Amino acid sequence: MPLDELRDLLARHARPDQRTAIEGVQIMKADQPYPPAATTYGKVLVVIGQGVKRCGFGDKIYEYRAGQYLVASVELPVTSHFSRASPDCPGLGVGLALNPSTVAEMLLQATPDVLGRPSDEAAAIGVAVAPPTLLDAVVRLLRLLDEPTDIPVLAPLIKREILWRLLKGEQGAIVRQLGLPDNSLSHIARAVRWIRDNYSHRFRVEDVAQLTGMSVAAFHRNFQAVTAMTPIQFQKQIRLQQARLQLAADRTDIAGISRRVGYDSPSQFSRDYRRQFGWPPSRDAAQMLTAAAGAKSPGATNRAGHDDCCADTAVRAQRLPAGSRGPEQRP
Repeated sequence: MPLDELRDLLARHARPDQRTAIEGVQIMKADQPYPPAATTYGKVLVVIGQGVKRCGFGDKIYEYRAGQYLVASVELPVTSHFSRASPDCPGLGVGLALNPSTVAEMLLQATPDVLGRPSDEAAAIGVAVAPPTLLDAVVRLLRLLDEPTDIPVLAPLIKREILWRLLKGEQGAIVRQLGLPDNSLSHIARAVRWIRDNYSHRFRVEDVAQLTGMSVAAFHRNFQAVTAMTPIQFQKQIRLQQARLQLAADRTDIAGISRRVGYDSPSQFSRDYRRQFGWPPSRDAAQMLTAAAGAKSPGATNRAGHDDCCADTAVRAQRLPAGSRGPEQRP
């Protein structure tokens, strides 16, 4: 069974830094359901071999597990973690960076009747059950880790096959957007990059819409379709994630951090932070410090979800109630 071999390969080749000898491939392993962590999903495919992983952005949560995958086409501030994992049944997954130029090349080679008509309404993230052909290609890619001399020749070929399987699959519309240079997703991706680079500064939505070449109404509509947020909400989420990263390194200067990420009012920063992460900044920083110390302690284990971490259930995407605490993460 491809899934059994996938688990074995992931377990054998997992490293603390997640790196592998194959460019653009990372292996994730979690022995317990660590607290969610803020990160950025770029253009990536993530396939789960074991356990349950959660990804949240905006007011949406995506949950996917063994034999299922997530694909993302835009750099988004997200939260993600393995929500079910244990030493006996660790969370295992593999991430593969997607190459837009390869997707564009394939779109030129393929006939419309094979891939269907491109859609301008595709979301930025999708989840689905991995078909056997996709799992088989992912397994063959990971087998190269046992034959490192084959990697330079065979890895590029298998990566192309994986992209092709994605293009033909349930979430093919998301992947196709990567290879289309002048669609709404590419324009929104430009706005996303600009906001990320300028997150600490105020901006007018009209100016960012002009940057994308869209009317303000079209920009608002497409931006929310892709990110599940308004541009201002998106900026706020990036600010709060950056603040949390800085708090993890220095929890003594909350007011200074709030100013550096763009807040004029420390009290407003604290209110927004609590709504996003469930705790005020000082307490959350202390919690992160405690969690990091516990993760490093020998034998420190959270066995929550052990009994059914490998159970097979359907992919779920759900909305969070307003003001509720979202998930957090790594790719």
